[in-house]
Amino acid sequence: MSLGGCSGSALGGGSSSASSAASTQSGNTIKVGILHSLSGTMAISEVSVRDAELMAIDEINAKGGVLGKKIVPVAEDGASDPQTFAEKAKELLQNDKVATIFGCWTSASRKAVLPVVEQNNGLLWYPVQYEGMESSPNIFYTGAAPNQQIVPAVEWLLKNNKKKFFLLGSDYVFPRTANKIIKAQLQAEGGTVVGEEYTPMGNTDYSTIINKIKAAKPDVVFNTLNGDSNVAFFKQLHDAGISAADMPTLSVSIAEEEVKGIGASNMAGQYVSWNYYQTTDTPENATFVKDYKAKYGANRVTDDPIEAGYDAVYLWSKAVEKAGSTDVAKVKAAAKGLQFQAPEGTITIDGDNQHISKTVRVGQVQDDGSIKEVWSTPSPVTPDPYLKTYAWAKGLS
Repeated sequence: MSLGGCSGSALGGGSSSASSAASTQSGNTIKVGILHSLSGTMAISEVSVRDAELMAIDEINAKGGVLGKKIVPVAEDGASDPQTFAEKAKELLQNDKVATIFGCWTSASRKAVLPVVEQNNGLLWYPVQYEGMESSPNIFYTGAAPNQQIVPAVEWLLKNNKKKFFLLGSDYVFPRTANKIIKAQLQAEGGTVVGEEYTPMGNTDYSTIINKIKAAKPDVVFNTLNGDSNVAFFKQLHDAGISAADMPTLSVSIAEEEVKGIGASNMAGQYVSWNYYQTTDTPENATFVKDYKAKYGANRVTDDPIEAGYDAVYLWSKAVEKAGSTDVAKVKAAAKGLQFQAPEGTITIDGDNQHISKTVRVGQVQDDGSIKEVWSTPSPVTPDPYLKTYAWAKGLS
């Protein structure tokens, strides 16, 4: 299913924040951009995030909208290509004059959009965990920083006697930076790396790498593959007769939506690290899951980036209401310290870095494809995108 235009606009001059704010607030509507991969290797993950953002918009509109105005989404397809993401972001800000953009998944797409939102005084709400080492004044990060996913996952594995790590990732910025962090952490905390491999986005042949993993005999494979490469890897791992009991994996880009695409039989027993699961036990989540399935089908699942995309729309709407305006500077000021009772629990916007305080949860994939929480932090963790609170991380950024 595709929404929005197909062709990228010509790249050109920016628009002032005053004219942008005026146009987005004129009349009885406020336009917002929805920018995700609806085609290509990342569509397996991003289409559902788009759906959650649209659901949040529908819910807010049903309650009277924002500032008494209806939110109108303008959806575009980033097509799993960073350059296309940059072109579409520019189109949304300059031509459509949207008040904000909700979107991106890969760090490559986010980094392509970052200069566009900065140059055009736009605002991007980014809903996916990432490698950190970034803090843009024009981006709100509603997924996990590394100290809210990767670092605690490594700590948990080490405590559970998984000392020998094989690092497997897609060949782009998130996996390479994540693995740089993991290597520094393992060196400080008594683990070792017995192998490290990267494959291009969309890669489908993992036979050689599976043989390398077998030969290296790791205690765990730390997996930062992204998109539909995960389908190929886990099916081929399963076909090679390697189960979670033989060699566990811990993934940070596989959630319920991806498990569905990979097949629960190929993933049962494997571990993941996130801040939210469909099984997370809060009253808000019971309502969220019920409403999402009612809107999109009983067979659909919720997951962490889906929930973070949904939260982003609500956080933006609350900031706009508090600011009394869609003006970017006013929205940013109003957003500092803002709290929301999200499906994952209470989340808070950090005023210093525009990341979110979040609870960390390690989960295990069940036979039915659901994810059962096996460990969590006792309370939300303050975001530390540059890992300043870890002595071993000095020099990483």
